[in-house]
Amino acid sequence: MKELSKYLAEEKFYKTVVEDGSDIIFIVDYNANIVYHNPSVKHTIGYNSLFGKCFFDFIHPKLLKSIKKAFKESTHLPYNSNIEFMFLCQDGTYKYLEFNSINLKHKDGIDALILDCRDISGRKKDQEELIKAQKTKEQFLANMSHEIRTPVNGIAGMVNLLTNTMQSKEQAKYLNAIKHSADNLKVIINDILDYSVIESGKVSLECIGFDVDYQVKSVINSLELQASEKKLTIRYNRKAGKATILLGDPVRLSQILINLINNAIKFTSEGEIKVSFSCSKKSETMATAKFEVEDTGIGISQNKLEHIFDTFKQADESITRKYGGTGLGLAISKQLVEMQGGSISVTSKVNVGTTFSFSIPYTIGSKMDLIHQPRDIVEANKKQKTPKFNGLKVLLVEDNDINRLYASTILRKWNCICDEAENGEIALELLRKNAYDLILMDVHMPVMDGLEATRIIRKSFPLPKKNIPIIAFTANAIKGEKENYIDIGMNDYISKPFIPDELHSLISKYYLATNVNTDIPEFKPPFSDLSYLKSISDGNEAFIQEITEAFINQTPSLMADMQEAIDKKEWVTTGDLAHKLKPNLTLLGINQVIELTQSIETDGRAIKNIDTLPKRVTCLTKAINQALKELKKV
Repeated sequence: MKELSKYLAEEKFYKTVVEDGSDIIFIVDYNANIVYHNPSVKHTIGYNSLFGKCFFDFIHPKLLKSIKKAFKESTHLPYNSNIEFMFLCQDGTYKYLEFNSINLKHKDGIDALILDCRDISGRKKDQEELIKAQKTKEQFLANMSHEIRTPVNGIAGMVNLLTNTMQSKEQAKYLNAIKHSADNLKVIINDILDYSVIESGKVSLECIGFDVDYQVKSVINSLELQASEKKLTIRYNRKAGKATILLGDPVRLSQILINLINNAIKFTSEGEIKVSFSCSKKSETMATAKFEVEDTGIGISQNKLEHIFDTFKQADESITRKYGGTGLGLAISKQLVEMQGGSISVTSKVNVGTTFSFSIPYTIGSKMDLIHQPRDIVEANKKQKTPKFNGLKVLLVEDNDINRLYASTILRKWNCICDEAENGEIALELLRKNAYDLILMDVHMPVMDGLEATRIIRKSFPLPKKNIPIIAFTANAIKGEKENYIDIGMNDYISKPFIPDELHSLISKYYLATNVNTDIPEFKPPFSDLSYLKSISDGNEAFIQEITEAFINQTPSLMADMQEAIDKKEWVTTGDLAHKLKPNLTLLGINQVIELTQSIETDGRAIKNIDTLPKRVTCLTKAINQALKELKKV
């Protein structure tokens, strides 16, 4: 102890820690002027002396604002820590440092900070390498997805076309085998991609209103055909519980249920699959939704159960060979359940069956929170025949011959006029010469890809071609790509292999928009109907009054702006204002003018049929004024 006391008294400790230490020690006043630094400045960043210099003058410009903020916070705190910054070195490069601060004001009444700075260049390099490796992995998955999905799309597409032609029972059997093989391959690709996205932490969860009972039934309906092929039945049991409209992510719930029910169908050769749902309130605002998927299949031995949710694991390697799959479905399901704050478990008995149970907590919602279509509309849509797109001019840009043949055949069956291009450069040349209503644009192509072609269209082409709807038509299924495509200027996205009904639904949005009636209609009172608003608000009078008053107060100025745009022949602005008006018309039941408003929006933005546009705006204005008079009396 005497030796230690002597060591401290002779200030050897100070010399060892401060003068000879590897950390840079700065003392700076509250104006960031450097009044002291230790010799490590020379060893670490190359300067002999920085006395009298301003600390901020050496900070990288892109970090200066944040460091000034952190520095100011440090002057009000006794201690601060882990503040990262980049400091200019003697040789002109920047080095990553991190400081911990001690405020001398709190300790000795001096307006100054001690900054203990540590070189973290190695750590940052490791982080950058990790990010680089992650990006490389994601790019590999994107490329793999594209390279596998492209031929699978061709196979699935040709099978769909062939099934609509005359064929013998033997041919039908062969086609069915091809279809199942293609479907299995798609499942494997999706599992790998989903797992990668979850592992990277890039999954974002929705928080929207949905009817759980409706969601479960929809999943079961989609899998009933698959079950019936094995002569299995799926029974649904909804247990007592009032809270069925919840706030959460219905897509992820469906994904979990599809995985579990698919598994049950795969491993069950006879009997049935039973799906149960119950919902119990935890409080006035929260509920727990509980689900069970029970099968009468091969079961799982007890010593295998503990690994059932592991990545790339199945109960037995022979199962993979016999039944297929990646062993990722259950791992994905478990992670999705836990990401939503829930839990999942399994019980099983060999040759008797297996039961998967999971529960997820949700916020309780109301009818106002629902965003899906009313069920009667959904059911009605199912019964409708696929309508034709008579005369819709489509430019199909796709480099794969088989995929191009499949897509063009489908489009022509829908009465589209279809031109084809095998790369972006040819597509631009065709667009310069011809007018199109829609472009289906593949993303990965030789010579010029779809992204570059889209940039050129949006930047260099004149109106209305500049605003032509472009749908990304791609085998790249990595999550988050849709947002990237839309940022570049595309309007929508469909992944390959595509389902014809999905493509039809997507094109319908743009077909209806480009084929609205441009005649000047006659309208008869009443102009407004609040029944829809009352239904979605559950009769909430205060809410109805608030929405109505907002429309009454805001709409006159919007209509005045639209008339001014027409007077100035600012057609695109006119279309944009019509787009802004349209959602409120549906909400307030001003349904007679929706088609007229749609025509103004579409033709204004595309600068089409502008000879009748002023008359249509005048007609719309008169109808809106009548609706406003009615609403003021409500």
